[in-house]
Amino acid sequence: MTQSGGGPAITPRTRARARHILDNYYIGPSRDSSVLEIWGYTPKMTYAPGERVALHVSTTALEWDLEIGRDGLKYLPRLEEKGLPGNHHPTPEDCSVNGCGWPEAYAFTIPQDWEPGGYLFTLRARCGDDMVEEHHLILVRSASDAPPRSYVLVCATGTWVAYNCWGGSNHYEGITGPNGNAFSPVLSTQRPWTRGFCKLPEGAPRALTDHPPHPGDMVRYPYMEWAYAYGYSKKYASAGWASYERHFARWSEAEGYDFDVVALHDLESEPALLSRYACAVFVGHDEYWSASMRDAVDSYVENGGNVARFAGNFLWQIRIEDEGRRQICYKYTADQDTLAGTDKAHLVTGAWEVDPVNRPGALTFGVNALRGVYAGLGNCVGRGAGGFTVYRPEHWAFEGAQIGYGDVFGAASRIFGYEVDGLDYQFEDGLPFPTCTDGAIPDIQILAMGLATNIEVDHDVWGETLYIGATDAAFKATVLYGEVTPKTLDACARGNGMIVSWKRGKGEIFTAGTCEWIMGLTRRDSQVEKITRNVLDRFGTA
Repeated sequence: MTQSGGGPAITPRTRARARHILDNYYIGPSRDSSVLEIWGYTPKMTYAPGERVALHVSTTALEWDLEIGRDGLKYLPRLEEKGLPGNHHPTPEDCSVNGCGWPEAYAFTIPQDWEPGGYLFTLRARCGDDMVEEHHLILVRSASDAPPRSYVLVCATGTWVAYNCWGGSNHYEGITGPNGNAFSPVLSTQRPWTRGFCKLPEGAPRALTDHPPHPGDMVRYPYMEWAYAYGYSKKYASAGWASYERHFARWSEAEGYDFDVVALHDLESEPALLSRYACAVFVGHDEYWSASMRDAVDSYVENGGNVARFAGNFLWQIRIEDEGRRQICYKYTADQDTLAGTDKAHLVTGAWEVDPVNRPGALTFGVNALRGVYAGLGNCVGRGAGGFTVYRPEHWAFEGAQIGYGDVFGAASRIFGYEVDGLDYQFEDGLPFPTCTDGAIPDIQILAMGLATNIEVDHDVWGETLYIGATDAAFKATVLYGEVTPKTLDACARGNGMIVSWKRGKGEIFTAGTCEWIMGLTRRDSQVEKITRNVLDRFGTA
């Protein structure tokens, strides 16, 4: 959900491949044949054994090398080519919106023995002693006739597309509009992933700092500072395989869980896809969904499927068009959506919880985004606990985790943030219950909570520049309360993130509404790991 932010100038070496126009720092092509560069993309996000993969590449080098490997618990090289002929192709200025249109440069067929997972493409180009390396990623899933696995990891590709700044525009900032400085409500999937979505160096900062700041410290956003310094997208910490799904995939493989891997976009074209699995898992920052994607999950749960959602910020409705090649989301300008005022206004690409969509996220996952949103990011609950306070320790998810009423877990591993989902609630005898004024139903059990906000507090530190400020609070005040006043802004200063449990139809849902749950696994937080195992073990054998 994060808004725009500025940054310092970048180094001459990366200047051609990382642009900083007005307040929009982005990654893209140099459009200069004298600059050594290489980029590539594939038409689809997901492939199965036996399917043909076409790689579209533009490079200023005469030759280029390719390596493809499975990015699992251990990186496993599976294919290598050297000395492929290089060609530099024109890249349209509107490539973010309408695609790059590069011709196919290389193709291969997925072998039958490739296991499900994320497959990293490493593209290298050389000129004399100079070398550049960029990356692409595809998801390989099981063949349709393969024995079904118990679990499927559904990667948040709607959010990947929304934050992908390659070429200049995403759903946050852009080079569109009459002044060339507007975000784009229309995005193409036919372009490279931005730098940092597919692969990151060890130690790249996350959106949440490792420790809360000390009182009096100037607010810092280390992930953006790092991105500017090293020529990575400033959105790398908000979306992508490298920051989120990769962590869960590696942990689950080490634990022995047998996962398939698909893209969220696959649910758009194959609504019955989830029926093959006992448990569907969603992790990380999972903000953008279409109505068809939600329909697929709702039907799956009603018919006996189980959903484990260790993810946050379920906020925006999108539309997928042109057989998956185009994603649409008007967001804050939803009144300009072409479907506004029509008999399909319920498909307008705005927030789920407000007119004309009116389909709160709580109806699918038990929590809502606008009852969050920020925690641990800058001065947004910047000195909060960093974990969840438990209110129903007797719940099966906490069995064996040594958790009691009022305990906070996940604080040391910083699992609470950077965006969280919650509900309107009330306390009765020390226990939280949904008020059911926001789409929630009484059957939803609130197991644990933490506090969030939509306003980044200003501590009057001299020289400090806030990133979030009060922009999102004004939007929330408008859509939830109808006007922006001191009273409605004050109401928007208070939010929450929740863990909820819910039996629905023949299935069951467990939601830990936070983006950073996966860091509890990566950092080997024993309580977070135990809860995750409890959920997977229960849901995978149902």
